Amino acid sequence: MVPGFRPRHRTGSPVRNALVLNATYEPLSVVSSRRAICLVLGDKADIVEDDGTEVRSERIAIRAPMVIRLRYVVKVPYHRHAAMSRRAVFARDNHRCGYCGAPADSIDHVMPRSRGGKNVWENVIAACRGCNLRKRDRTPEEAGMRLVVEPRAPRELSWIVYAVPRVPEAWKPYLAEAS
Repeated sequence: MVPGFRPRHRTGSPVRNALVLNATYEPLSVVSSRRAICLVLGDKADIVEDDGTEVRSERIAIRAPMVIRLRYVVKVPYHRHAAMSRRAVFARDNHRCGYCGAPADSIDHVMPRSRGGKNVWENVIAACRGCNLRKRDRTPEEAGMRLVVEPRAPRELSWIVYAVPRVPEAWKPYLAEAS
C-alpha cells in the first residue's frame, strides 16, 4: 500500500463497499473499498467487478472495486448467520408491522422478555407504535392480537443484505449462485 493513500472517486466522494468472494466464488464478506484495494495491491485478490470509475493516488490509479475474488481458498469453519439488530429485523420484516401490516417504527418481543422471552430472531418482530403499545407486556393471545407473519431466522446469505443498506446490482449474480 502506498503511504498516505486515501481512495476517493474522481468526483471526490468517498468510496463504497466491496463484496469479497472466496477463490471458489463463494461470498465471504463485505469490506470497505479501501480494504478491497489493499487486498488487490497486495496481490491477494483480483477485481471481478468495478464501478467504472478510478481511484487515484499521487503515483497509481486503480479501478474502483465492487466485487473482488481472493486468489486463494479461505476455509470457512462455520456457517455465517445474520447478526440480529434493529436494522436487520426491519429489513427482514420489510419495515412492516408483524401484527397489522402498517409501517413499523419499533421492535416487539412476541414473548415479552420480562416473562422469559429471549432476544432471538424467532421471538422478535417489527411493530407499529399502536400495536406495540396495545400489546404491552403480554403475549399476542392475551392481547387479542394475531401475528401476520411468523418471525424466523433469515436465510443463510441474508447477512450480506443486512451488512449494507442496499445490495448493488453488480453483487446479485454472485449472491444468487451461492444460495
